[in-house]
Amino acid sequence: MDYLIAIPAYNAAPTLAELVRRVRAAMPTAGILIIDDGSTDSTAELANGLGTQVIRHPENRGKGEALRTAYAAALEQGAAALIQLDADLQHAPESIAQFVQAFEEGGADVVVGRRDIRSARMPKPRQWSNRITSRVVSWLSGQRIPDSQCGFRLVSRRAMEQVHPRSSRFEFESEFLILAGRAGLRIDSVPIETLYEGEGTSIRGWRDTFRFVKMALRFVFRKT
Repeated sequence: MDYLIAIPAYNAAPTLAELVRRVRAAMPTAGILIIDDGSTDSTAELANGLGTQVIRHPENRGKGEALRTAYAAALEQGAAALIQLDADLQHAPESIAQFVQAFEEGGADVVVGRRDIRSARMPKPRQWSNRITSRVVSWLSGQRIPDSQCGFRLVSRRAMEQVHPRSSRFEFESEFLILAGRAGLRIDSVPIETLYEGEGTSIRGWRDTFRFVKMALRFVFRKT
């Protein structure tokens, strides 16, 4: 099967080269696509020198739009599935094989990484936020998703063709899972190494929480 590995990147110059090197070592036969989402540092220049595919947004549009661009590219290139991971090295590329195995042997349409939140150096409020949002997404999707906020995941071609979230930023990934579950697509999870070095600012956290709540409320009274 053909795979495309997508890396949404925003001001990721310090970590991008190492990440691409490790991705190549983990899955040498897969294509790699970097979506530079309007970075203001040297991410674009660095990406162009790494020998990968690069798509650049002229301005920052949000992670959801970066993933939407990646999904469109994967479908255009005929990929059987897309594997997405963040550019900040909080996702260990060495776990890619577990996602592929769950897809090829287990028949899942979406495979989400499952971190051991309790063992991570994650502040208690962040742990509780992750648990609550995962329960909400599980309830709204009709499937158990232990770590709905993990951005390390595999998405099958069928899922990319059928699922079209409205969101454009952080909440895109949660909405994708809800829509996939409601469409009857199978969602699975695999354990991955737990890496945590902090996520954004408190202002960003409140904004992301507000966007998540707003998105989730759209589904509370929707039957499909």
